[in-house]
Amino acid sequence: MAGGGLKNENMAVCLVLMITSFGLCMVSTHAEFQRFKQPAKTDGKLSFLVLGDWGRKGAFNQSEVALQMGRIGEKLDIDFVVSTGDNFYDDGLTGEHDKAFEESFTQIYTAKSLQKQWYSVLGNHDYRGNAEAQLSPHLRKIDSRWLCLRSFIVNAELAEIFFVDTTPFVRSYFTDAEGHTYDWRGIGSPRAYIANLIKDIKLALRESSAKWKIVVGHHSIRSIGHHGDTKELVSKLLPILKANNVDFYMNGHDHCLEHISDTESPIQFLTSGAGSKAWRGDIKEQKTGGLKFFYDGQGFMSVQLTQNTAEMAFYDVSGNVLHRWTSTKLLHSSI
Repeated sequence: MAGGGLKNENMAVCLVLMITSFGLCMVSTHAEFQRFKQPAKTDGKLSFLVLGDWGRKGAFNQSEVALQMGRIGEKLDIDFVVSTGDNFYDDGLTGEHDKAFEESFTQIYTAKSLQKQWYSVLGNHDYRGNAEAQLSPHLRKIDSRWLCLRSFIVNAELAEIFFVDTTPFVRSYFTDAEGHTYDWRGIGSPRAYIANLIKDIKLALRESSAKWKIVVGHHSIRSIGHHGDTKELVSKLLPILKANNVDFYMNGHDHCLEHISDTESPIQFLTSGAGSKAWRGDIKEQKTGGLKFFYDGQGFMSVQLTQNTAEMAFYDVSGNVLHRWTSTKLLHSSI
């Protein structure tokens, strides 16, 4: 894959760090979000897989899901993989030398097609361990595919993907931790952290001219699964997505596969949190408005983008297509 520089027209001074293994270019500026350049294929198409809630050292069908990801990844010639968080169970990593990193990641996702860049966000279970460890460059020395940051942007030419750290939004993690200990280093004041994050995501989305705008977070905005809607994201993040013509919000957290269409905007809510342990029969049936698909077993999602079309597919643990959906975008409007 050939890499290229990513310019920030508003900043005169920047620090460029090349991550050569996958042809990426990271541009760090004074803004909160780091930006990464992910070149599209020469034919202009973009393909990637989305996986969440997975790291269990191969247990709960994690290895079986990984096998099918490899098969589908080869078929679609994917460019990268997106992880929606809860990367390591039950309580994240203990440190940057924790063997669970290799046992749950490097030794599981071994297919040739999955030897691409992995873009990951933190989930609430990751915050219950040493959250800083997952952000450490040391992990990239162990496995150069790994890239996990709190919030960042991937410019994939056809699409811009905005990764948002959603765990600090959830008030109950601070007020009623239910016996868990969270690693809030790097967060400081939650109120200030969230305010700055909202300001940055507003600015980034407003300035984006990408054909497709995708936001990725761990927590659901809309879901009929165990956790349901995340009220803090409904009130604080969803209005920003609507105001800036975001096409897709992708998340994990609920251990299921799910597609919900927003009833008030074109936004599609896509849950891919079935990378290992699933929750059979745990459904909030009273909230089914806009529901297109729900599956309470293990699996993952694929995304294929062109200038005019987006195709999403959900797969089960055997690689069967459970749900396929296509969106068409005209030259100056979205459908």
